[in-house]
Amino acid sequence: MKTAAVIGAGFGGLALAIRLQSAGIATVLVEARDKPGGRAYAWERDGFTFDAGPTVITDPNCLAELWRLSGRDMAEDVELLPVNPFYRLNWPDGTSFDYTNDDAALNRQIAALNPEDVSGYRRFLDYAAGVYREGYEKLGHVAFLDFASMMKAGPDLLKYQAWRSVYSMVSSFVKDPHLRQALSFHTLLVGGNPMTTSAIYALIHKLERDGGVWFPKGGTHALVRAMVAQFERLGGVVRLDDAVASIDTLGDHVTGLTTKSGWHGSFDAVASNADIVHSYRDLLTSSHRGERAARALERKRFSPSLFVVHFGIRGAFPGIPHHSILFGPRYEGLLKDIYDHGVLARDFSLYLHHPTVTDPALAPEGCSSFYALAPVPHLGKLPVDWDQVGPIYADRILDYLEARLIPGLRERLVTSFHYTPMDFAGDLNAHLGSAFSLEPLLTQSAFFRVHNRDDRIPNLYFVGAGTHPGAGIPGVVGSAKATAALMLDDLRRS
Repeated sequence: MKTAAVIGAGFGGLALAIRLQSAGIATVLVEARDKPGGRAYAWERDGFTFDAGPTVITDPNCLAELWRLSGRDMAEDVELLPVNPFYRLNWPDGTSFDYTNDDAALNRQIAALNPEDVSGYRRFLDYAAGVYREGYEKLGHVAFLDFASMMKAGPDLLKYQAWRSVYSMVSSFVKDPHLRQALSFHTLLVGGNPMTTSAIYALIHKLERDGGVWFPKGGTHALVRAMVAQFERLGGVVRLDDAVASIDTLGDHVTGLTTKSGWHGSFDAVASNADIVHSYRDLLTSSHRGERAARALERKRFSPSLFVVHFGIRGAFPGIPHHSILFGPRYEGLLKDIYDHGVLARDFSLYLHHPTVTDPALAPEGCSSFYALAPVPHLGKLPVDWDQVGPIYADRILDYLEARLIPGLRERLVTSFHYTPMDFAGDLNAHLGSAFSLEPLLTQSAFFRVHNRDDRIPNLYFVGAGTHPGAGIPGVVGSAKATAALMLDDLRRS
C-alpha cells in the first residue's frame, strides 16, 4: 500500500488527507498544535466557545464531497445552519445594507441608495457568474504546473478584464459609494485589497449567492472535528501536539518526516499544509531546494495580518446579525495604510462575528459571544511589539463597539482576550504573521503561486492558502482537490 503524510491539520490538510485515505493511500496527518484546525482553532473560556476563524462557510458542496467519496453524508457528523442575512453592512453615516440572496430585498435596498444601480447590479451579477464559471468551476480545482497551462486560461481571463481590480470593475457597474464597498469588500476575506486584487475574485459574490452562507452547529471547529472523524473512520491516523522538525530527503526525493518529539515516519509522498515559507525555509533544510525557494518566496507580497478581539458578554442581542461589517470613515485610504504604508490607523473597519445569534449554545445561558476582527499590516510592514500595543488596541476596539453598536458593553463584559500578528507568527509559523499567506494579486495567482507539486522534488506537494487557488475555505478545499489529483496520479504510476 502506498503511504503519504500531510503536515498541518487545517482545512486544506484535512481535505487532502480525506481524499488520499478515501483513495486507499495510507495517510498520516501530523499537527503541531494540541488540536486540529490550523486557523480554524477554537478556545473555551469561562463557559464560552470561541472560534479562531474562519467563520463564513460558503460552497458547502465542496465539503460534502469529502464524505461522498466514501458513500457517506456530511450531515452524519455536522449540521450546517443557514445564516441570513449573509452580512449586515453598516457605515458611520447611518446607512445599513443587509446583504442576502433575496432579490426583492436587495433591489429595494439598492433602489433606496440609487435607483439606477438596480440595473447595474444585475449586470454585475452576470459578470460575477461569468468569472465564477471560468475562474472557479473550470480552474479552481486544477493545478497550474507550467506556463502553458496559464496561457490556455489567458483568453478567458482577458475576456473578463482580469487585469482590473475588483473595486474598479464593481465601480463600472454601480455608482453609489456604499454599493461599491458592499460589492468589493469580499476580497478582504481572502487577504486581498479590493483596490488591487484581480476582478476575477468577484466570483466570491456568485459563490455566496448560489451556495448561501452557513455556520456549523457547535462552531467552525465542529466542522473540523467532523472532518477528523471522517478521516479516522476511513483508517487515517492523526498525530497531534507533535510539530514536524524536518522533511527528510535523499537526493531529489522526499523520504519521510521527523518530528520534534523524535518520531520518524517514512512515506512515498509528503504534502505540506503548513505556511509555505516555513515549509521551505525551516522544514526542508536537508535540500538546497528549501533555501532557494524560501529566498524567492520572501521577495513576494504577503497578505496583511489580523487583530482579533474575542469577548463574551451578558445579555442576548437578537438585533445584531451573525456577520456584520462596520465600515469606517475611510475605505481606500485605510486600505493603503494597511497594505502599503504599514500604518496602524486610528480609524478602522471591523468584521463582527456574533455566533450565538445562530447557535446560543456557544455561550452560557443568558450570554452572547462575539469577536471583532480588524485587518492590520503584517510584521514586515509594522514590526511593533504587539505585547504592548495589543491591549491598547483591544481597548480601542471594545470602546468603539460600545459607542457604535453595543451600549453598556464594558459593564456586561464577562471575558475577553485578543489575538495578534505575533500569535499568527508564533502559533501558525505564518511568515510575517500574515493571516492569508501570499497576497492574491494577479501576478501571484494560478501558475504564479506556489505550485501544488514542487518543481524540483517530485514527491513533495503543497496544499492550503499559499498554493493555487488561494485562501478561504473553498480555496483551500479546492487546492486539496487539485493536489490530491496530482498525488494519486503520481503514486499510481510510481
